[in-house]
Amino acid sequence: MLDSLLTPSISSVIPDPSVHYTPSLTQYVRRKTIPVFIGDVPMGSDYPIRVQSMTTVDTMDTLGSVEQSIRMIEAGCEYIRITAPSVKEAQNLENIRRELRARGYTTPLVADIHFTPNAAELAARVVEKVRINPGNYADRKRFEYIDYTEAAYAAELERIREKFLPLIRICKEYGTAMRIGTNHGSLSDRILSRYGDTPAGMVESALEFLRICEDEQYYNIVLSMKSSNPQVMVQAYRLLVQRLDEEGLKPYPLHLGVTEAGEAEDGRIKSALGIGTLLEDGIGDTVRVSLTEEPEREAPVAQALIDRYTNRTTDSQSMPPVTVYPINPFQYTRRATRTVMNMGGQNVPRVVADFSQVPVTGHDALQPVGHFYLPVPDKWRMNDLGADYIYTGSQPAQFMLPNGLKEILDYTIWQPIASTTASYPLLTADEYLTARTTSSALHDRLNVIRISLSDLSDDLLDALRRDTTVVLLITTTNAHAMPELRRLCVELINQGIDTPVIIQRSYPVSEAENVPLFAATDAGGLLIDGLGDGIMLSLTSKPQDDELKRLNNLAFGILQAARTRITKTEYISCPSCGRTLFDLQETTAMIRQRTDHLKGVKIGIMGCIVNGPGEMADADYGYVGIGRDKIALYRGQQVIKKSVPASRAVDELIELIREDSRWIEPEKIDQI
Repeated sequence: MLDSLLTPSISSVIPDPSVHYTPSLTQYVRRKTIPVFIGDVPMGSDYPIRVQSMTTVDTMDTLGSVEQSIRMIEAGCEYIRITAPSVKEAQNLENIRRELRARGYTTPLVADIHFTPNAAELAARVVEKVRINPGNYADRKRFEYIDYTEAAYAAELERIREKFLPLIRICKEYGTAMRIGTNHGSLSDRILSRYGDTPAGMVESALEFLRICEDEQYYNIVLSMKSSNPQVMVQAYRLLVQRLDEEGLKPYPLHLGVTEAGEAEDGRIKSALGIGTLLEDGIGDTVRVSLTEEPEREAPVAQALIDRYTNRTTDSQSMPPVTVYPINPFQYTRRATRTVMNMGGQNVPRVVADFSQVPVTGHDALQPVGHFYLPVPDKWRMNDLGADYIYTGSQPAQFMLPNGLKEILDYTIWQPIASTTASYPLLTADEYLTARTTSSALHDRLNVIRISLSDLSDDLLDALRRDTTVVLLITTTNAHAMPELRRLCVELINQGIDTPVIIQRSYPVSEAENVPLFAATDAGGLLIDGLGDGIMLSLTSKPQDDELKRLNNLAFGILQAARTRITKTEYISCPSCGRTLFDLQETTAMIRQRTDHLKGVKIGIMGCIVNGPGEMADADYGYVGIGRDKIALYRGQQVIKKSVPASRAVDELIELIREDSRWIEPEKIDQI
């Protein structure tokens, strides 16, 4: 068993003291923070993790803002954020607040400020909390590199201090809370010039402002590190926590969110991958899920993510602590593994579809996992979401599978037919060790071993070091699933084992609505740290065809959100707010309808210039509102077409893609 391994007395050692970003790598322990008082709904580790969202109605529409705020509150929002892009909107916050209070709603309001310190200073006298973006509060972004001397940089910091001090003093006077919210895409030229487009730059951008607050003895502060790339977002929050600890700054509460996550299931997957990974590490005190949908639809998603941790402390099963942590949590590096068949090494992570409860008796059975039989030419067709393997358990497929698909069978079924089948065996750890000692048949190219953390033993590890045919299917029944699977991978690394691993998670049908959130957290949280060479998602009861398809698409969606396997077009679309200059949901759907066949292309769809070239920092193309019915089109971060009428903008976006030879005509799929 694990605690009998030859590593140092695992059950008695203290975790690596250099790891400060999480209270525990193996148990759910929420990070301790100071309290922050926001109206009558305080935030911090002494209080529940809070849910919030942001209105999309024009802030000057008082009644519309009030009605939408009420819908959000009734959906579960505990804070309501409202954009205030100029002084006039900041002034109208008082009317919105007054009307909400008159209707009996006391939910704290948060003013969202970009570019305009005057609006922030006014709003801080009206609402319970003000959000500022350090990238544009006193700085500008012109995509210019500036080679600062130390003296010049210090002068810039002093200029920022003078701009920022009035807001701090107003917040102290009125008891107003503040969020210092860094966005990856809106880092200032000053920060980019010194730190680059990195998590370190994001953290320093916030710390510059935070240090000024602490100098003024103002501590009613929440921090955030948002990005549309979940990998960058997770790294930035972890680094922020580490830096706060190292500098001796106060442990402030953290607001979690993935910006521009998009819509529908893809938006939920991307949000859960970033937010859920941090919640697993005990990080996070309020959650906002940014979807390109009505804001009241965001709150239930945020609550579902939070609810997993309500009783996690008592539900968690114990596991040995981590003695040496070999993973850099602030920079992505994929775990080095050997190549076995088409898994591990430099191969993209593979998708295994679980057919163990569904007999594969006819060709149509494989349609849900992306493999289609065409009777007339007698050929198979595979789409971009075609599974790489199917696990059929004790029921072998009743026909020859297509070349792009391989079968895995339970060992007891595979063994007697090994010489007559093209399939591969799945063994338990005990079956595998017994087979090795009794010279029983094993496959000469691929043997899959299903293991959990408790299966690790000296004998198994010794065998894994020498057997180049093994891939591990790692699984757990622990409610604290992701950290236990991570703990298993950590032990493999520390023991010098380079065997590839497939991450397996199984969920009850009763949780079907939340499976995308849970799987994106459990499996995505590993992939984002470079752990995992494949993924298999299952239901605990027999799945229907639509459920098989959904699980298969979900597996590919998680790999895409983790940036480990790109199989479809990616959309970086903002959730809309009062600044949005066109119908974002309708436009996103229209762009998706015409471009979702462009595998690997990233398209940013932004409602206004605030969320423009910065927030879609890693998009290939951008569609940004710059005025009523006026669109700017970007190639990367460069404006290519200005002031395009909205009626022609999608066509011109496609022309831009065509000019770059990246346009592909939509396939005319044969009738099946």
